[in-house]
Amino acid sequence: MKRILITGKDSYIGTHFKKYLEEYPEEYKVEELDVRDDSWKEHDFTPYDVVFHVAGLAHSTPDESQRELYYRVNTDLTYDVAEKAKRNRVKQFIFMSSIIVYGSGRIGEDRTITKDTPLTPDNFYGDSKKQAELKIRPLDDNNFKIVIIRPPMIYGPGSKGNYPLLAKFAKKTPIFPTLDNERSMLFLGNLMEFIKLMIDNEESGIFLPQNAEYVSSKELIKEIARIHKHRIFFIGIFNPLIRWFNKNVYVNKVFGNLTIDKELSNYKNKYNKSAFKESIMQTEGRI
Repeated sequence: MKRILITGKDSYIGTHFKKYLEEYPEEYKVEELDVRDDSWKEHDFTPYDVVFHVAGLAHSTPDESQRELYYRVNTDLTYDVAEKAKRNRVKQFIFMSSIIVYGSGRIGEDRTITKDTPLTPDNFYGDSKKQAELKIRPLDDNNFKIVIIRPPMIYGPGSKGNYPLLAKFAKKTPIFPTLDNERSMLFLGNLMEFIKLMIDNEESGIFLPQNAEYVSSKELIKEIARIHKHRIFFIGIFNPLIRWFNKNVYVNKVFGNLTIDKELSNYKNKYNKSAFKESIMQTEGRI
């Protein structure tokens, strides 16, 4: 049996992962630890095989007044937890980073992440994740394996961020632009299986999991609307206006291109258990 400590109590990903592993009661024992104050420093990490660090601040357009807080939580706390885990002889440390370390997508630009793509975050949220990666990577050795996961947009039941906003829009809008784009996305259930495999196989390194299919915002809107039997007309009249706003961060979130080279997401074990349409059905509560 492997003992896993999730640092970041009541987080979206951590809570779902704990529930996911409850299906294997003979193989895993999972606990969550609140790290919002310094009391976690008194917690003994020695009984655990794995520390899964999900605590962090996530907002792609943070307010400038929060700069110091982002580095304190996303960078310094990550290192402090990893350093304690190593000192307490934990075998593996898994860190949830983000595709945002590469920067954002752009309308009309081919933004495909490859093995040669440099880390060029757009703001201090992305940079705080990048700096965390740089700080913890030297801790990696044969006895302390570090896994860094850089996922694209994560969605699933109860998810936050862009998906619920798009879903709400898809259920109400009568029209939507025909502008095509491509995005990498990652369904929560597929992510849960991927993290489980990282633990089972005692991995180390940097990983970029994603769904098997790239998705366009148009197709995402269409699928959500179809599930809810809402009729939408797709028209091209707004496309030139959208392209004109190609530097607007919110417009780029919806219509920008940002994909991960599929070669970077291949893994020796299958983790994409749900295809795109099935994952939207699950997210929308239809399965």
